[in-house]
Amino acid sequence: MIISYTSLCKMVDDGIIENVDPANINGASIDLTLGDKIFVEESYSNSPKVVDLAVRPREFPYFKEINIADHGYVMEPGTFLLASTREVFNLPNNIAFNYRLNSSLGRAGLNHALAGFADPGWYGSHLTLELKNWLEFHCLRIWPRMKIGQAIFYQTELVPEERSYKNIGSYNHSKGVTLR
Repeated sequence: MIISYTSLCKMVDDGIIENVDPANINGASIDLTLGDKIFVEESYSNSPKVVDLAVRPREFPYFKEINIADHGYVMEPGTFLLASTREVFNLPNNIAFNYRLNSSLGRAGLNHALAGFADPGWYGSHLTLELKNWLEFHCLRIWPRMKIGQAIFYQTELVPEERSYKNIGSYNHSKGVTLR
């Protein structure tokens, strides 16, 4: 079951989602806003570096941290970056959510890499976003606090404590952008 307005307001009041502007609560979603730090893929000098995805990397040395608080950030065509929401999530064991990019941003050429699902029990964390400028000839400027997408929340059966993301997940208490 998708959770709607009255229950979303209660979830915000109860601290399940923190840093939410009440104006961003919609009928069946909450608009999420962009944080002020991003990690941008740096270009290589001689030849591309190989990232072995069979071995889960602990570090990503090809990303550079940038604070976009004052001037925003201009995404050149093809730019890939990691960002995070300002909102913090403290999901109980019976609520999950899916992140979707706002349709107007998609039509402008911005894309999200579809890794935006949160299991019940995900706790104390900002959502990391994988963003890419799909345009070939135009840049896109992003700003902190801009609406970047929406979270659609689902009521689930109660997940047993031993299977809760709070106990078995690796991204709890993720502050800002998570690289690994």
